[in-house]
Amino acid sequence: MHNILIFGNSGSGKSTLASQLSDQLGLAHLDLDTIAWQPTTPPQRKPIAESRAEIDAFIQTHDQWVIEGCYSDLLALCSSHASEMIFLNLPVADCIANAKRRAWEPHKYESQEAQDANLPMLIDWIAQYTERQDTFSQTAHQQLYDCFQGKKTMLTSNQDPV
Repeated sequence: MHNILIFGNSGSGKSTLASQLSDQLGLAHLDLDTIAWQPTTPPQRKPIAESRAEIDAFIQTHDQWVIEGCYSDLLALCSSHASEMIFLNLPVADCIANAKRRAWEPHKYESQEAQDANLPMLIDWIAQYTERQDTFSQTAHQQLYDCFQGKKTMLTSNQDPV
């Protein structure tokens, strides 16, 4: 059985890897970005209880899955259901380069132009990964990885084999 958590900095390749594994292994795919935020401007996080209910419903609906995101608080809620964890711990410069090459994500942005307009803010946020001390930080991701007792893999390049 495959129940995989994938996490890392924005631009690390989480969505790409999750999509590949979903296709190759026939796994249901949950991008935590789709359940973490309220539809408000400016964006605000949903209460954790609301996101947890959506995660629980997803896990109960699917026997095999891949869940990906940068939210260590949400990932911790489903880690006891996971058989495997993959930490994409790429250098910040690689994440920034990936973000600049990112194809339009229609589930997140209404247009390519809207996504491009957000890019300077995203690059600044990516650059702070090693210094932040929040749920999105390298510190929080490392702690999640260190505490996991199942199969776990840390990748430091998008070229590393899974």
